[in-house]
Amino acid sequence: MKQRRRIVVSSFCPPESQERPSRPFQGAVKTQIRAWEERFASVWPDEPDLLVVPECCDRYKALAPELLLEYYQERGQQVLEAFAAQARQHHCYIVYSAWLKDSAGTPRNASVLLDRQGKISGVYCKNHLMAGESARGIRCGDRAELFETDFGKVGMCICFDLNFRELLERYAVQEPNLMLFSSMYHGGLMQSYWAYRCNSYFVGAVAGVSASVLNPLGTEVAVSSNYFPSLTTSINLDYQLVHLDYNWEKLNALKQAYGRQVQIYDPGRLGSVLISSESESVDSRQMVAEFEIESWRDYYQRSLLGHQADHCPLPKNILELSK
Repeated sequence: MKQRRRIVVSSFCPPESQERPSRPFQGAVKTQIRAWEERFASVWPDEPDLLVVPECCDRYKALAPELLLEYYQERGQQVLEAFAAQARQHHCYIVYSAWLKDSAGTPRNASVLLDRQGKISGVYCKNHLMAGESARGIRCGDRAELFETDFGKVGMCICFDLNFRELLERYAVQEPNLMLFSSMYHGGLMQSYWAYRCNSYFVGAVAGVSASVLNPLGTEVAVSSNYFPSLTTSINLDYQLVHLDYNWEKLNALKQAYGRQVQIYDPGRLGSVLISSESESVDSRQMVAEFEIESWRDYYQRSLLGHQADHCPLPKNILELSK
């Protein structure tokens, strides 16, 4: 499958519903479906390739726990099926993030990736639950998988997950192209750290706070405003992350050779830059290979190996070095 190099993504951040629906809850289910169809309708003119929604996107916050469970029982997979119908109609990937039951009937806080045909192509279950979730019977997941799309490898995480380095490292070694974050919590600098550590674009959908897209250097390249609880933007997934060390002259030669067909973005103070190909005939991998530009991952791996080879233990008293 030939991968798309430039895609359009939409992310949504409406606040969680404060309504207190009454029984029977089928009306509340239809209200959620209608609300999300209206939000999606605002971005369809841009023909997005991917939509991302917040954590627990169809929850009613004001419902008492026992009534919320009753609402979920009535909802079943109706909202998921409505999202799938939208994915099929608009030929678009959609992340549906909600409280769901797995095949064994175990409650999960999950994100479901629907493909362009409305079929489930991946499910991620929140690995790190908050105490309140566990108390309500929700169980954590233990997988950190990447899912294949026609634009690259996608990973997902949810809310509190963003605080756990172990999960981040499990994703980073798999080299995702996109990390998709559905949440009630923004995470602040952690969003940038995840993007940089994974060398991936990062799409955040945080209910009532913001929708955002960060590039692989952790720089925010698009964000929603106080007027509109969503964003739509184009991102170029034909990129390479490189460190400046030993690459200065090569980067200059690359720019001289390709001009506007290559973008070299420097965020400053990081020592790394993002190379993006704008050429129709030469991709970013070919560009860095042509000029023998070392990648970010290879550079750090080489530095780590060199450190291990040269390592010798410190004396018990560091002052002994001067004797």
